[in-house]
Amino acid sequence: MALYQDGQHLTHQTHSAFDADHSPGTVVSNSGVYRCIHCGDEIAANKGNPLPPQNHHQHRGGQPIRWRLLVCTVQQS
Repeated sequence: MALYQDGQHLTHQTHSAFDADHSPGTVVSNSGVYRCIHCGDEIAANKGNPLPPQNHHQHRGGQPIRWRLLVCTVQQS
C-alpha cells in the first residue's frame, strides 16, 4: 500500500489510466507508482520506460504478474 504524509499534494482523479492492467516489460505511458494486482508489490516507473520483467518477482500458484497504475505523477510545464 502506497503511503503519503501530506494529502494536500494529492488529488483524487477518475481516469481510465488507473483501470488498465499491464504485463511485465510493458512500456508505460504514465510516470508513477504501479502496484501488482495479485501480491501488492509496488514499483516506481517513468513514462517511456518498461515495467520490470517477468523475472522481477514470482507468485505462488503461478498467478501472472499484472501491474496497475496506483499513483500518477504529473510534471508541471
